[in-house]
Amino acid sequence: MCADVNNIYCVGRNYKLHAEELGNQVPVEPLIFLKPSHAAVSLDKAIIHLPQDAGLIHYEGELVLRIARDYVPGMSVEELVDVMALGLDFTLRDVHNDLQKKGLPWTAAKGFKNAAPHTPYIAFPEQEELEATDFTVLKNGVEVQRGNVKNMIFSLQKIVEFIAARYGLGKDDVIFTGTPAGVGPVVSGDSFELYWGEKLMGTCLIG
Repeated sequence: MCADVNNIYCVGRNYKLHAEELGNQVPVEPLIFLKPSHAAVSLDKAIIHLPQDAGLIHYEGELVLRIARDYVPGMSVEELVDVMALGLDFTLRDVHNDLQKKGLPWTAAKGFKNAAPHTPYIAFPEQEELEATDFTVLKNGVEVQRGNVKNMIFSLQKIVEFIAARYGLGKDDVIFTGTPAGVGPVVSGDSFELYWGEKLMGTCLIG
């Protein structure tokens, strides 16, 4: 478990192509779900153990924000966020599909232990740098995902305002901001590398 993680908010279907690749409707407002703090683990040369008996598991690479202070209405994302990371939203896909068909909460598919690893933090960039820099996920040395805030359906500002207004947003909360297209299966022995531009942010091996 990562220290200093309070609530873990996650944004579903925040990239149009990802929603389409899974056959989901593009949302008209941010789709928010939660993961327990116990799901957060280090993605820094880590060996990560995932459930072995729950069907297909998918990786979903994401930009992760850490909230530095309690939200006050009118705050900008630059005032709220001090650092950022990259993370993997691991998903039990078979379980997730079944829950969606039944209209049930996603916790069993999204909230298991080790389901929200993220890299060490770096300083939160200015908007110009955010939009000029892609994040990428490499699986077994091959790029499988590439994302940029410019391609998000809902901006970082919209996300923090939406979460704060409905659920509250405070110091040490983290937000997984959604995954681009390219999600795929995970099996034991797979390795992942997460890059911010040319900077290697973190690695892990699936145990």
